[in-house]
Amino acid sequence: MSLQAVPSGERVHIGIFGRRNAGKSSLINAITGQNLAIVSDVKGTTTDPVLKSMELLPLGPVVFIDTPGLDDTGQLGGQRVQKALQMLNKTDIAVLVADASAMEPGEGEAGIPAGLSRQDREILDRIRQKKIPYLVVYNKWDLAGETPCPEGENVICVSAATGWQIRELKERIAGCMPEGRKEKPIAADLVRPGDLVILVVPIDSAAPKGRLILPQQQTIRDLLDAGAAAVVTRDAELKETMAKLGCRPALVITDSQVFERVAAEVPEDIPLTSFSILFARYKGSLKTLAAGAAALDTLQAGDRVLIAEGCTHHRQCEDIGTVKLPRWIAAHTGKKAVFDFVSGTEFPEDLSPYRLVIHCGGCMLNETEMGHRIRRALEQQVPITNYGTAIAHMKGILKRSTAMFSLETE
Repeated sequence: MSLQAVPSGERVHIGIFGRRNAGKSSLINAITGQNLAIVSDVKGTTTDPVLKSMELLPLGPVVFIDTPGLDDTGQLGGQRVQKALQMLNKTDIAVLVADASAMEPGEGEAGIPAGLSRQDREILDRIRQKKIPYLVVYNKWDLAGETPCPEGENVICVSAATGWQIRELKERIAGCMPEGRKEKPIAADLVRPGDLVILVVPIDSAAPKGRLILPQQQTIRDLLDAGAAAVVTRDAELKETMAKLGCRPALVITDSQVFERVAAEVPEDIPLTSFSILFARYKGSLKTLAAGAAALDTLQAGDRVLIAEGCTHHRQCEDIGTVKLPRWIAAHTGKKAVFDFVSGTEFPEDLSPYRLVIHCGGCMLNETEMGHRIRRALEQQVPITNYGTAIAHMKGILKRSTAMFSLETE
């Protein structure tokens, strides 16, 4: 897969935070060697978070998140600050940019470098609470006069205008990447080289014209990298396809919407799972999401259910999130629950009104943001599951579709 084709959810997200005119956009341009961000002396040029995908050696494919100034004022400014803080939920590496030419007087304390403003200190505290690897970058050092660079293992002084220490900064950013982070398989660990895998992909009014959706593309590539052969078929042709193969597949992976039909046609001794269940393991915690599906059995009339999607798309008449899932839940429970729907970055901070959260597979979210959403639900003691896991539970096939995984270690 070319770097240009790497999905946003698979890239390292580098969040750039700081006050207005600290030089956040200039720093992004200096790091990348490109004019990716608009630069101006006018305070508040960046009014909304801007995400830019590119390659940054030695990290590889990354997303830079340029955020509004943390000291923005007024009602609209306050909303911009909240948007900036929201970006912490998807940040893998945080870069706090301080203006070296306008450093606050005073010494550093308790690991906090000297010269940081109140807003800088507040965001640094949030970064630490979330345990995000970070750097404090004093920009505009060419304008700092004789002031010595503050000390600290997470501190570096640079000048975006002159390029001073920008190469060192790039190396320091790469060094922030946690050593334990490694590529996880989607399905490659479930097969051996030479195995044949059937992928069941229904084509209906909601299917994108001329392409497969991202989880299907990623799963196919993962299987090919493992040396397995992937056979893609529609649910309508599944039985005929299996009969033509002349050999038993090592695994069948299906779209969740046709889970019940596929389960009926695939012999019990052939492993069966879904794209959503694979992504529950890949982007979050399959054990947590499988346990959360059990809450469907205890829903009562009037209970609120949040159905969340990580992307925005045109809703079709038989949309899985807004139409099919509520219908299946009503049939499963015999009760009339109340449903709320959110998509994209709009995921509530307060989940206490909800009896259950059902999330999409999260293919457009990075692992950091999906993990944040799951933790937020758990901290507020609200069960959370995802589309495929919930559907498998309601259809009575969750045990079969997770049999190849050790849920104790997922």
